[in-house]
Amino acid sequence: MLKILNAGYRLRELLLLSTVGLVPVISGLLVMVVQLEMKLAENANISVQEAVFSVDQALNRIHEAAQRALPLAGKPCEKVKGILQDQVVSHSMLRSLTLVDDSEAYCSSASDSLEYLSSFALSGQQVELSHGQPDSRPKLLVNFYLQGKGVGVVVTAYAIQLRNELDAFQDGLTLLLEFDDRYIWSNGDSRDAQRPSQSEFLAHAFSARYGYRVKGGYAQGFTAQEMRQSMLQILPSLMLVGIVTGSIVYLALLRARSHGRENAAARA
Repeated sequence: MLKILNAGYRLRELLLLSTVGLVPVISGLLVMVVQLEMKLAENANISVQEAVFSVDQALNRIHEAAQRALPLAGKPCEKVKGILQDQVVSHSMLRSLTLVDDSEAYCSSASDSLEYLSSFALSGQQVELSHGQPDSRPKLLVNFYLQGKGVGVVVTAYAIQLRNELDAFQDGLTLLLEFDDRYIWSNGDSRDAQRPSQSEFLAHAFSARYGYRVKGGYAQGFTAQEMRQSMLQILPSLMLVGIVTGSIVYLALLRARSHGRENAAARA
């Protein structure tokens, strides 16, 4: 009977030591999970705001190009076309400049569809992602319309400039730039079969100046992958803390048991 009691006591002692040793491990992992989720959510919210600022800066440069060309609008095409072409050549981000008179595109530095650009000028939009011109060019473009008094300018730029702004955020977050029903992200655009996955920690930001939206989120399974990597990094340290904690408790139990025996011997 005494052996059974001793075995039960040792089993309870072992369970106590195991529990004590696991507490720092489990609590550490829980803290890691909470901190990681907070970090990802905060990064998504901050990144979409920063992306709006960066894209606004890129569109500001297009806006400046439109302002330089606006004084030419309304003048005869044969007199100003060479100037438009020179302005395009001096800016690598530009594809073409097109002058508009009374909402009708009439003079372009390139062979763009004047009918298509006239429709854009009449649409009321300031900026659009363009992949619908009749020549079906493979490169995604950005059309920007600046209106003056009865005249205007359509700047057509390469959308790669906007994609470059999104590429600056290399931290696993997928940023998607939306202009109405058309969008672009680092590895594709709205001509692709489906949108990228952004199901985890999705955040939004809106450009008050240019009317586009940035969506930022992590792909399905990204959080779990980050948790596994973080767990592999900190688990050895947590296990060491657990072992040390269990050892301290075990030594305390041994000391208490020794004192108990001494007290029993003294009473005897």
